[in-house]
This record gives sequence, structure tokens and C-alpha cells, in this order.
Amino acid sequence: MAHKILLIEGDGIGPEIVAVARAVLGALRERYGLAVELENALMGGCAVDACGDPLPAATLAAAHAADAVLLGAVGGPKWDRIARDQRPERGLLRLRAGLELFCNLRPVQLFEALADASTLKPEVVRGLDIVIVRELTGDIYFGQPRGIETLPDGTRTGRNTMIYAESEIRRIAHAAFRLAGQRQGRLCSVDKANVLETTELWREVVSELATQYPAVTLSHMYVDNAAMQLVRAPKQFDVIVTGNLFGDILSDLASMLTGSIGMLPSASLDANNKGLYEPIHGSAPDLAGRDLANPLATVLSVAMLLRHSLNEVAHAQRIEEAVAKVLAAGARTADIQGPGLPVLGTREMGARVVAAL
Repeated sequence: MAHKILLIEGDGIGPEIVAVARAVLGALRERYGLAVELENALMGGCAVDACGDPLPAATLAAAHAADAVLLGAVGGPKWDRIARDQRPERGLLRLRAGLELFCNLRPVQLFEALADASTLKPEVVRGLDIVIVRELTGDIYFGQPRGIETLPDGTRTGRNTMIYAESEIRRIAHAAFRLAGQRQGRLCSVDKANVLETTELWREVVSELATQYPAVTLSHMYVDNAAMQLVRAPKQFDVIVTGNLFGDILSDLASMLTGSIGMLPSASLDANNKGLYEPIHGSAPDLAGRDLANPLATVLSVAMLLRHSLNEVAHAQRIEEAVAKVLAAGARTADIQGPGLPVLGTREMGARVVAAL
């Protein structure tokens, strides 16, 4: 039976990078017999324009019916001034909540050919291989009450609520401990327990669970120190687990260790490893339609999709090996340009990966 993959192009550079992903999946289907069926759906600003809703009911239904979902990106300045609940990003948050995608995996892996592309010294980042495990359906992004209100004296006040239930912390911590046990056996839990009661509870719960995973060494770090340490000595980390807000920030920071945010894929998983896969870089509207975007984070997201949701590990490895091969041969988009190397566009970089397959 063929796997069903829902493709959501989204906004900005989304259609361009998803087109490359579609070509990669097509190559795997034609050359290696990968059994997949692809379906398309709208989400984000394009869905607001077409349907008046950033997450149409038909898209949510199609996502539920699919085995996995691949997303380009959503958002852009065009929709910044519409009602908050109609903005493209709200559609993405609703999709994550609707599919119960609580576990966000963000690998931070440096390809050897890009050791000089990082803004840090090659010796600091060479061999880097970290996974950030980010809780995705709780924290300040979903907590209530929230909103902007005007007080009787005319002063406007914004409010957001940081909140975590013990069950939410346990769920993501178990996932992180299991992953660390499959890797180097080191887990760092990042919080701000010296200031925030929410993360004080986080630290207590994670510490309690550590006794169930004797093969994993648990450490704790405040988020401000973690940000500094990721820049100072990133290879000290193996697996990092943290909340929604801190994970969002730290994973974007960590992306530059690899040379570009255009290199980082992500997976958002439910309890059964069904997932939404997307590059972490956003819609980059200034690059849209210009054939300039780096498609490799999207291509690597396809590899994660095949590995985690479809259990097609051999095909995932083919993609990762193809990406490594084209980078080693000197293929570069503008964001990872090296001295003396020609700059490729989105389509050409995609074509190189397809050829390498």
C-alpha cells in the first residue's frame, strides 16, 4: 500500500522549495520503487486569500487522513495587519494542535563540506551533531488568558500566559530520554527555574523521570547559559530538551552553527510518530519567486519524514547521502556560498540532488 503524503506549499518561498521536495520524492519513486501518493492542500496566507481561513477544514481533514505532512512555510508582511486569529501563523499553530504534534525534533548537524560556512571557527563546529527536542503544543504560545486590552486609563496592555501541565512535561521528557538513549546517552534539560515557576516544575518533573533511564546522563542548564554555551562549545551537547518558547529561540540560534538556517529540517510528531515536516527558516518573502532560496532544509525534512513517519530508512539515507555528495562537489546556494564556488539557484540545487540520487 502506498504511503499518503500531504504537501502544503504555503507562502513566500514555500512553492519553490516544495517543488524540489516533490522532485526528490518522484526520483525515489521512479528509481527505487518508493510507494507514495502525493496530495496538495492550502494553508497560510494563500489559504486566507482563497478561503478566508489560514487552515481550511478540508486541509485539516486531509492532514488527518495522510500518513505524513510536508510543509514549505507560511506567513509574510501581506497578512501582518489582518485579525490575529486569521494570520497565517495561527493556521500552523492550529494544525499542530489539531494533529497533537507535541514533539518537535530539530537536528543540528554540520555537513563536513560546510565546516567553513559557519560563522564560528571550523574547529568549534566540525563534527557537530545535536538534536533539540522542543515541546510544541504548550507553553506561552498556547496558554490562556492572552490578548491585548485597553485599561480604564487608556493604557494598552499585552498579556500571554506561560503554563505547563505535569503530563505535558512528562510526555516530552520521555521522548527526549528515549532519543538520548539511542544516541550518546547525554540529555541536557534547558529551563529558567531560578525565575519562572513553570520551569521550576519542568526541572522537578524531568529530574524525577531520570531514574527510569539509568543509561542516560541528565544535566540541567538555564536558557541564557545554554544560548551562550551553544556558541562557545556546541559539541558539549548531544540532546537538548526544552519548552516551546526556549526551543524556538535556541534552535534558530543553533542553525547558524551549521552555516545557514537554510540547512535545518524539523519534524513535529504525535505519540505514534505521525508528523508534520518543515524547514525551520520561514517563508522568506524577500526571496520569493527569485530562485534564490536554499531547498536543502526541505529536502532533509523529506528524509526525516521517510525515517520517522514512514519507516523508510533506506530512502532517507539515500537523500542524506545525496545532499552530502552535492555539497562535497561544491554545490552552493547564496546562503552557504564558499570562496570561488559558483552560486546555484533553488531549482539547480534541487536538480543536483535529484541527479545524485
